[in-house]
Amino acid sequence: MPEILRSESSSSSSATITTAGTSAGSTTGDFKLNLFGKYEVGKLLGCGAFAKVYHARDIRTRQSVAIKTISKQKVLKGGFTEHVKREISIMRRLRHPHIVRLHEVLATKTKIYYVMEFAKGGELFTKVTKGRFSEDLSRRYFQQLISAVDYCHSRGVYHRDLKLENLLLDENWDLKVTDFGLSAVTDQIRPDGSLHTLCGTPAYVAPEILEKKGYSGAKVDLWSCGIILFVLNAGYLPFTDSNLMTMYRKIYKGEFRCPKWTSLGLKMLLTRLLDTNPETRISIEEIRNDPWFKKGYKEVKSHLGDEFELKNGSDVNRDGKFLNAFHIISLSSGVNLSGLLKCLGGKDTVDVERFVSAASPERITQRIEEVAKAEGMRVTGKNGADVRVEGRNGKFVLVTEINQLTEKVVIVEVKRNEIGVGPDREIWKQKFKPELSEFFL
Repeated sequence: MPEILRSESSSSSSATITTAGTSAGSTTGDFKLNLFGKYEVGKLLGCGAFAKVYHARDIRTRQSVAIKTISKQKVLKGGFTEHVKREISIMRRLRHPHIVRLHEVLATKTKIYYVMEFAKGGELFTKVTKGRFSEDLSRRYFQQLISAVDYCHSRGVYHRDLKLENLLLDENWDLKVTDFGLSAVTDQIRPDGSLHTLCGTPAYVAPEILEKKGYSGAKVDLWSCGIILFVLNAGYLPFTDSNLMTMYRKIYKGEFRCPKWTSLGLKMLLTRLLDTNPETRISIEEIRNDPWFKKGYKEVKSHLGDEFELKNGSDVNRDGKFLNAFHIISLSSGVNLSGLLKCLGGKDTVDVERFVSAASPERITQRIEEVAKAEGMRVTGKNGADVRVEGRNGKFVLVTEINQLTEKVVIVEVKRNEIGVGPDREIWKQKFKPELSEFFL
C-alpha cells in the first residue's frame, strides 16, 4: 500500500474518529462451518447492530467471499425490513469496479445471508487510524470514490451513509463502497423533488438533513465525500464533539479549519464540498473539472459482469437435514423480493419519525399531553423535554425526545409502536400528527 503519514501536531488532531462501524479482523484461518453445501465459513471479520460479517470460501471455485449474516428477529424488532429489502434490490443492480458486488442472498428461518465480494484489505477507516494519508493517496481514493458515487447517482441511487467504515480495500488496495442499507432510490423522491428521511452517521451528516426541509440525495452524498476527503488528508474529522447536539451545531454552521499541510487546491475543493448551502455546493461535474481532482485521474468504466439465473435454494444439506432456505435471490433483473418480505414475517415494529421545529420543547410536550388526554390515553413518563404516552388497550405507545439544535431550532424524535391494523395503526397519523403539524418547519 502507498505511504501513510503520521498526523502532525495540531490543535484539532487530537479529535478521534468515533463513528460506529465494523472493524476488520483476521482473514486467515480454518474454514469449518458448511453453509448450504456451497460455502465454507471461516473467521469473523466484524459485527454491527444486527449483522455479522465472516470470511468464507466458495466450495466449488475456492474463491474467497464475505458473508454478511443478519438476524431476522433483530431486523423485525428494529423495524429494518424495508431497509433490508431496499439494500438487496439496490446492490443486485450495481456493477462497478469500486462498489462491493453482491453475488447472492440466502436465508433460513432465523438468518439472512448476503454473499458478497471479499475485500481483502479491510476498512479504509482502519488504515486512517494509523496515520493520515499523503495528498496524492488521498486524491487517488477520492477519485475512486467519486467514480462510484457518480455511477450510483446516474442510476438513481443515493447512498446516504458514506463514511470511512463503509469504504473497503481489495487485494490491489483499490477502494470498494459497501453498505447500502440506508440508500434511497429515485422512487422515494417526493413531489417537491426532495428526500425527507433523517438518516446517516452523525459526523458525516449534511446540515440540510438536520433542518428536515427536504434535501437532494446527490448533494448530501457529496457532503459526506467532503468529510471523507478531509479525514484522509488530516487524520481527524472536521466536525466533532463528545456532545452530539454540539457537533450538530458545528455542522450546521459549517465552520472548519484545514491542517497547515493542506495545499491551496485541496482547501478550495474542501470548501466547496463542505458548503452548508446545498444550492451552491459543488456538483460531480464541477469536481471532475477541478484542477486538484483532475491530476492523474483515469476514467473508470463500469461493467455489467455475469448475470445469474433465478434458482431455488435446496431444502436439505449434504447430511439430509432440513434447512428451510427460502430461495437464492439472483442478480438478474427479473427477480422480485416478495419472498424476502414473507421470509421476514410480520410488520409490528417500532416506527421512528423526526421533525425540526422552532417551538419550545415545553409547547410541544404540552400539545402531546393535551392530545393524549383527549384520546383517553395516559402519560406514563415525563422527564424534561421527553414524554411517553400509552393507549388504554396497550396497542399504542409513543415516546418523544426533543434536543436543541440551535438557539431557535429543536429536533423532535418520535418513536411509536402501533400494534395491529386498522384504527390501531392510525392513531399517530390521525390524532397526534395533525395537532403537531403547526410546529413543523
